[in-house]
Amino acid sequence: MTSLVCPKHMVHGPCGGVQNDGTCEVVDERCPYVDQPVHVYDRAGLRLTGTTAKANLGDELRTSLRRGRVVVADFPAVALDAASISATADLLRGSVHAVLAGDSPRNRVQFPPSYRARLIQDAGLSAWAGVNCRDRNRVAIEGELAALADLGVAAVHCVTGDHPALGSRAEAAAVFDLDSTQVAALARDAGLLVSVGESPASPPVQLRAARLAEKLSAGAEVCFINHCGGTEAVRDFIAAVHGRGSRPWFLPCVPIVVDRASAELLASFTGFVLPEGYLARILAAADPAAEGIQAAVELSEELLRLPGVAGVNLSGGGGPGQEVPFARALAEIGSRLGVSVEVRGPR
Repeated sequence: MTSLVCPKHMVHGPCGGVQNDGTCEVVDERCPYVDQPVHVYDRAGLRLTGTTAKANLGDELRTSLRRGRVVVADFPAVALDAASISATADLLRGSVHAVLAGDSPRNRVQFPPSYRARLIQDAGLSAWAGVNCRDRNRVAIEGELAALADLGVAAVHCVTGDHPALGSRAEAAAVFDLDSTQVAALARDAGLLVSVGESPASPPVQLRAARLAEKLSAGAEVCFINHCGGTEAVRDFIAAVHGRGSRPWFLPCVPIVVDRASAELLASFTGFVLPEGYLARILAAADPAAEGIQAAVELSEELLRLPGVAGVNLSGGGGPGQEVPFARALAEIGSRLGVSVEVRGPR
């Protein structure tokens, strides 16, 4: 048994950052959760009171999820740049159902989730706002959730988050007052549509379905399936979750690679597994951008045919200065998948 205390102070571990040999992503010791049974979710007095979501885009998104073929794109705007956020939203508006605005290890300092969501929605695009536990204690998280509920965002993605030691601000103090399961419960209290992630390819593989079931019992309705190797791996994971009696909406991640920089960004994700030959096919092509778009469309169509899959997440980002071309690629993929979303005015 390991002597390691989880550097993220997780209660509902392990996170998705466990290495293939079972070691922690932060320190060279075995993760304390890989050899333990899944921790059963218990609210233990954790409640969010006095916050109720307004009439929001989450109800519209639930309707779309029931129909299927939902396309959510990662949001590749420049950090701390309102003009870039607006310009990126302009490029994606109408070609995806929502954008997942999370935090990148490359740019630790970001606008707060609620302000970023406001900028996105003011540009007429639905925001799926990411909230992490790395940078905020529970009071700050409750404040963000209250603001997101007041904005009427489409959904909230609850993640524990990477440790600061792994990103661009390694000197920053780690908070981790809560973990993703606990934040999912608070977000559900706020009346928000709640998503979480799960990493089927990260140890302990045999417990990942059970761990997701606990997140669902806490209040999550949607699961983003992190890159785990392709269609068959996604099929197997969904079957394992269904076998436990849980039926969330699943959004598998589709790796978007249009050049070497976008390939390197995806390769930096812990627990990341690509479909065999996927990357080589794109980078060997005469036109990697065109080949990457085509490969993403093909993989998306394969995943969308799987039972339980309600949509896909176009996942990744471009290199510095490539935000606009990458957003255009995302928009092209969404359009080829048949997305045609009515453009709304600012909320």
